[in-house]
Amino acid sequence: MDLTKDYYRNNAEQFAKETVDADIGDVRERFLKHIPEGGTILDFGCGSGRDTKAFKDAGYDVHAIDGSEELCRMASEYSGVEVKCMDFFSFDEVDKYNGIFACASLLHIPPERLPELITKMLKSLKKGGVIYMSFKYGDFSGERDGRHFTDLDEERFRKILSSVKGARILEEWHSEDVRRGKTASWLNEIIVV
Repeated sequence: MDLTKDYYRNNAEQFAKETVDADIGDVRERFLKHIPEGGTILDFGCGSGRDTKAFKDAGYDVHAIDGSEELCRMASEYSGVEVKCMDFFSFDEVDKYNGIFACASLLHIPPERLPELITKMLKSLKKGGVIYMSFKYGDFSGERDGRHFTDLDEERFRKILSSVKGARILEEWHSEDVRRGKTASWLNEIIVV
């Protein structure tokens, strides 16, 4: 069994409790500046359903996926949006979304596989669509806290993105963790093609 999936299967309830109230409204607002009113958003790796619910409550057409059956069930109940459980590499949509919100979800993908997944995500965007993604800041890649993590700084992110045809950075910024008791720094990226 995949280490990360195993972790979320065994710790879904605790993870949801730790993240559902984390206030990232400022991040969502930066993303929503690029999304038309009532546009279609995919919450990619929705976790607790916090952002799925916020986008739905703001009047957007929201879809959501996650790789953990337990988190999908909890997020569906919390957000009122049916969350699909799927392996991220099974994702295969074309020209469907105005934006994809991948908050702290792609950080579990090994760096050598990120270009493949980002390419799939970009294909699913409507013309002018954007992808938001965030990674813990740094240059670590491997097992930590029972999961795989890929930490990125600006240089590592640019190297990965250079393997994605036509992709470019629209916005890039740092933020600090807003979860109680956590002190991580984050690299935030909004990309377009």
